[in-house]
Amino acid sequence: MTALHSLWLPILLSSVFVFAVSSLIHMATPWHKGDHRKVPDQDKVMDALRPFGIAPGDYMLPLCSDMKEMRSSEFLAKLKRGPVAMLTVLPNGMMSMARAMTLWFLYLIVVSVFAAYVAGRALPPGARYLSVFRFAGVTAFSAYSLALWQMTIWYRRSLGTTIRATIDGLLFALVTAGTFGWLWPR
Repeated sequence: MTALHSLWLPILLSSVFVFAVSSLIHMATPWHKGDHRKVPDQDKVMDALRPFGIAPGDYMLPLCSDMKEMRSSEFLAKLKRGPVAMLTVLPNGMMSMARAMTLWFLYLIVVSVFAAYVAGRALPPGARYLSVFRFAGVTAFSAYSLALWQMTIWYRRSLGTTIRATIDGLLFALVTAGTFGWLWPR
């Protein structure tokens, strides 16, 4: 067993390295360019929605109140007529990149702490690189990628978007695993 406090360097450095890799992926490549599509005639759609003053949050339409309503002819007609949609409304204006980047970096630290915890419980100081790589990598991959598939399974998020994000997660996990293997206490 390796004490968690002795893994502070791989925790922080793997977070920094993943932050840099993710920044390169999103800012210097077209890899995620197709993740979202433009709504046809978006100005008219925005103009139509604006009067409702929809507060930021997650919405589904149509949405029923209970199982009884779900079976009603009125609700079934709404589903058939469409559109059927899931909608996330953000606050108006530019998104704060500082806030998002700070939260992203904190998330990376949390993932690295979990990778450190799992690897540290399983392996002693001086463990072989490949053993550390495997434990830290599987833990990081699980954190970065596996839950993404719930959105595709239940909410029909684009399969391509989920596959690209899963590949990102694999890359992030490899960076995390390599950093832990490199800096594992001897």
